[in-house]
Amino acid sequence: MMSFDLNFASLGLPETLTRALADAGYENATEVQARAIPPALAGRDLMVASSTGSGKTASFVIPALVRVLAARAAEATQRRDRSVVYGPRVLVLAPTRELALQVAKAATVYGRHVPGLRVATVLGGVPYPLQIKALRGPLDILIATPGRLLDHLQTGKAVLGNVEILVLDEADRMLDMGFIDDIQTIAEHTPKARQTLMYSATFAGHVGRLAQQLLRDAQKVDVSSHTDTHANIEQRLHWADNGTHKNALLDHILTLRDMEQALVFTSTQRDADSLADRLAEMGHSVAALHGAMPQGRRTRTLTALRRGELRVLVATDVAARGIDVRTISHVINYGLPMKPEDYVHRIGRTGRAGKNGLAVTLAERRDGGMIRRIQQFTTQHIPVATIAGLEPKSPEPRLVAARPENRFGGRPGAPGKSFGKPFAGRGGERFKPRGDERFAPRGGEGFAPRDRAPFQHAHRDAAPRTSFDRSAAEPRGNAFAPRKPSAPGAKPGGFKTQRARPGGYSR
Repeated sequence: MMSFDLNFASLGLPETLTRALADAGYENATEVQARAIPPALAGRDLMVASSTGSGKTASFVIPALVRVLAARAAEATQRRDRSVVYGPRVLVLAPTRELALQVAKAATVYGRHVPGLRVATVLGGVPYPLQIKALRGPLDILIATPGRLLDHLQTGKAVLGNVEILVLDEADRMLDMGFIDDIQTIAEHTPKARQTLMYSATFAGHVGRLAQQLLRDAQKVDVSSHTDTHANIEQRLHWADNGTHKNALLDHILTLRDMEQALVFTSTQRDADSLADRLAEMGHSVAALHGAMPQGRRTRTLTALRRGELRVLVATDVAARGIDVRTISHVINYGLPMKPEDYVHRIGRTGRAGKNGLAVTLAERRDGGMIRRIQQFTTQHIPVATIAGLEPKSPEPRLVAARPENRFGGRPGAPGKSFGKPFAGRGGERFKPRGDERFAPRGGEGFAPRDRAPFQHAHRDAAPRTSFDRSAAEPRGNAFAPRKPSAPGAKPGGFKTQRARPGGYSR
């Protein structure tokens, strides 16, 4: 049995990297790092099932930097060869801008002692000229969102013929957002002899089929922890009678003395804006974060959160991917996630760096189906709690126990710990279990699952398109169309007018 309390030096890493890791305060490798780095250094393709907070970013950034150092050494011994290698040696695809920026930061920190390290990002919501300038010369590591990279690829600005390592980070999320065709096209422009590392919460369904297309003799590394108990994260479930009652519960939680910073999740962009407006009027230092916001504004919001200028951040799932702020003490599920996997990602935003955290879910009776599926997926029961004076008047919903096997092929919970049953939609056999529901035929409200509000699709949080930004557009079949403004006072492109916030912070 391999021990996962390993020193990075024992993994055979170059002194340049171990020194940078020590400077950053990292000495021992996590489980995913100890299991993924050695085969990655050996050149193996990997299928890594890991969850948020497991240290997966370092598990592919470190092998990438080792490849860069090897290229540096080869260049030093072959100075007579003056040919310039254009394009990146390592290409990392990420679903969101925040996650891509987090990977870029990790590459810069871990590679701080790599001479002349060249790292660039290609993201939606960022002006094209800066990205084109970065793509013109040789690159070591390029981190990109699929849609924007495909734009540069189609115009000939991006050269991927020299990619040695292709990394797909959170592949399941990229497929949720409709990027499967973009990923396949990008992969076709990279060498067939490349090494491919694929990270995902699950490799079932379309994710597994994509892995079969892109990977060769891949080694599987399973460190997914959706059934972990999260010992340092306390979970609570509050049943609300209606929206008014739910708001009262939220207001009470946000006034608790032990709340340092709170991350409040909503289901839609509109809910995030309206809830942030209401909390701001109550005097909270709050801001919204979602895919419809320009990248500059999103960056300023996250900076304010890290500096402690914000006490409450109201966000959607897509925008919150990659947030790593150690002072977040509370995660509040004001709107339930679209998939049970997203619940695990949400609560993982708190309790980081060994600190304790609290994850609170506010649910109405209509949310019973999703609560059941979350408990089945995590194989854990979320304890029901009440607040004195705010007890629900309606009886607690009855959550039906799950069958031991899912005939649709979904992942059943552990025996005796399941809380759900196979998905049953309005179309009988033509519907798939919720894990692959995003691939069911689209048909508007009539095709929505019974226990979920209509029009809450997995791509709901996609950002509006600017110029020809496919990575920030909402997928509709094979076409991409910008989101039209729907709220009063909205600017063209769907961005809301900024309004002054109490406490001097403008959202």
